[in-house]
Amino acid sequence: MEVGLMPVPNEKPNILLIMADQLTPFMTGCYGNSEVLTPNLDRLTAKGVRFDAAYTPCPLCSPARASMMTGRYASDIGCYDNGSVFSSEEPTFAHCLSASGYDTVLSGKMHFIGSDQLHGFGKRLTTDIYPAEYQLMPRFVDESRHITQSDAWGNAANYNAQTAGARPWSVGINYDEETHFRAREYLYGQAGMNWNDQAVKDPFFLCVSYHHPHDPFHPSSEDWELYEGKNITLPEITREMEENYSTLDKWLNNGFHRSDVFPIKGQKNLYALRRAYSALVSYIDRKVGELLADLEATGLDKNTVVLFTSDHGDMLGEKGMVQKRCFYEWSSRIPLILKRPDEPVPGSTVSTPVSLLDLGPTILDLAGVAIDEGYCPDGHSILPVIQDEETYLEREVISESHGEGVMCPTFMIRRGDYKLTYIHNHERQLFHLPSDPSELHNLAGSVEYSEIESSLLSRLMERFDSDKIEKDFFESLKKRRLIQKALGINKTHWDFQPTFNASKRYHRVNTAVSDES
Repeated sequence: MEVGLMPVPNEKPNILLIMADQLTPFMTGCYGNSEVLTPNLDRLTAKGVRFDAAYTPCPLCSPARASMMTGRYASDIGCYDNGSVFSSEEPTFAHCLSASGYDTVLSGKMHFIGSDQLHGFGKRLTTDIYPAEYQLMPRFVDESRHITQSDAWGNAANYNAQTAGARPWSVGINYDEETHFRAREYLYGQAGMNWNDQAVKDPFFLCVSYHHPHDPFHPSSEDWELYEGKNITLPEITREMEENYSTLDKWLNNGFHRSDVFPIKGQKNLYALRRAYSALVSYIDRKVGELLADLEATGLDKNTVVLFTSDHGDMLGEKGMVQKRCFYEWSSRIPLILKRPDEPVPGSTVSTPVSLLDLGPTILDLAGVAIDEGYCPDGHSILPVIQDEETYLEREVISESHGEGVMCPTFMIRRGDYKLTYIHNHERQLFHLPSDPSELHNLAGSVEYSEIESSLLSRLMERFDSDKIEKDFFESLKKRRLIQKALGINKTHWDFQPTFNASKRYHRVNTAVSDES
């Protein structure tokens, strides 16, 4: 084998999608936070396009990823929560790529629930970090939505000085290191630099999906020390914010996350939280840098499109709130960076709202693959938006959340400068983001803004049937509880098991040995 053999150029581009989990753009240097060290994301942004109003279709891991893969709204495909099955009958953009000759590969997390653990990917290089069964179903007792969350646990337990901080090792680091290694191994294999590999002519789509900076926040000492003595801006939590909590905020704070039980406020807690999160963001940034360096070392960079994003954000103490599941910017906004081999306008930004629903159609557009009639996304390619933002001034994005920690169907719609949150059978929130980026002043109910509020609400009512969604959710929950009970008795598991042929790895029988041996 000739070491360093460069890959044969493809007619179609390779595509590398890098995903972080629970990464809010507000904690990255490329989105303007000078306190968080993200030099590799900064460089990627300088060479590509940054989207400044990218949103998740659902501020929760599994539904967001199912929506991303299908390009469809979570409620339309029955993915309400982290314990909802993602049906194998739903076509994904990975199916389209595979059918068009792409080698479709997943390394890392995708939080697929159900027996189908591929959803169009030709291969997976790792298992998932979370279970593929129903363990993470909502803890509702019945249609009254009485929740069984106790005072002994809540996500807020991870958001204070007692729990956030350096660790010598963690499950999350273990998982991300494996995810990263397998992805790098694949890239060098594509270039003919591994064992008996030959340079691959088929184009590839590789998704590298990390667990971090998702909680619990346990960075290595190396990354923790990056922020020793550093200034870190902390959120200001005022009594006025707490007095103006929406119904949704109260459900999450007191019923699910339990920030009413576990301390998250105070400088000591908030500083430890933000420091640990910053350290994990820097960890992910270093992984991004290594993947980009691998592309250059193999020559793959000349024909590889790079995308970087996340499934949703994290409140990180903003408004005294933690995690996700709500529609405030820190929870629902995501980073989205696109870098093409010959980027026409490097360093440009797009302020038009876009969504993870748009990712699949955009990837197919980049690959030159026509959308098959079986793949019916609600999203659209955002390449035309890059070319002509003026045409898309009224472009809208919608996000939804219905099952986990949320007591009824809830929606968010953003169009232009305005964002409306609708809590079914409860209240609404309307924010003008340019003048109120912290979302402190609810304009809903104001005569001055009644027209825009009515227009946005009508759009949601036209698109979604909240009563039907609520009914379908509880029917789904009843079915899943029965199946979960049977799975437990039968000891049945859907977790993906990656396989490797060790006889063909490294310097073994019937494998070539390089001159370096």
